[in-house]
Amino acid sequence: MKTITLNNGLEMPLLGFGVFQIPDDKECEQAVLDALETGYRLIDTARSYNNEEAVGRAIKKSGIPREDIFLTTKLWIDDTGYDRTLAAIEKALEKLQVDYIDLYLIHQPFGDVYGSWRAMEEMVKKGKLKSIGVSNFHMDRLVDLIIHNEIVPSVNQIETHPFNQRTEDHAIMEKYGVIHESWAPFAEGKEDIFNNGLLVEIGKKYKKTAAQVILRWLTQNNIVAIPKSVHKDRIQQNFNSQDFTLSQEDLKRIADLDRNSTLFIDHRSHEIVERFSNLDR
Repeated sequence: MKTITLNNGLEMPLLGFGVFQIPDDKECEQAVLDALETGYRLIDTARSYNNEEAVGRAIKKSGIPREDIFLTTKLWIDDTGYDRTLAAIEKALEKLQVDYIDLYLIHQPFGDVYGSWRAMEEMVKKGKLKSIGVSNFHMDRLVDLIIHNEIVPSVNQIETHPFNQRTEDHAIMEKYGVIHESWAPFAEGKEDIFNNGLLVEIGKKYKKTAAQVILRWLTQNNIVAIPKSVHKDRIQQNFNSQDFTLSQEDLKRIADLDRNSTLFIDHRSHEIVERFSNLDR
């Protein structure tokens, strides 16, 4: 699997496996085992997914050396702040049954993110976190965090798919040395993306599915992708998306699909801030 180098020198796989919306313990554990058996070495979870323990068990059962797996988890809003974040990191290590986490992200740009970042920087120095980053940060919040702290985020995980390509954000992240990571690479099936005429047409040219075209489009643009599935055949199909190269013409055609707007939530909306914050009360 091809990797991308983070700003601290750590190598991160360009294609990984996500476990969002797999809350069932047994199903999640089996899916991660299937992914690791297939060849994935980047596993992405979060405290709010309620499956860190299942991920940890799968990693243990796989028999794959810990240093060969790149493990990501995330801090939820009610754990923001210096002291709560220190405790949340220790809890995540316990649930995942590991001595360190490769990438730890602030999941949402809400709450005391600056207190959390100081705690995360401290845990990097202690070796419990190899790298740290953020998720769902728009560029004003990301750049502000960079300017006022010691460690530059390694990654910003944001909604990115053919209908919301985030090209301007990508350029700013490149400027500051922050790796762009996609959540919802398939837009969670919205807009009938798997049957999109252009993506299907391009896929036929390379004897690939629309899903495989999307994943290759992302990784070819140096965007980390973490597709999710609980079906072993689809897990394998997604993994087999890296053995071809899209032409420049096809990349330009996919660029024309961009609507430059979210299909999910606007993190700058005050209603979203209120809703997410009230989840923890």
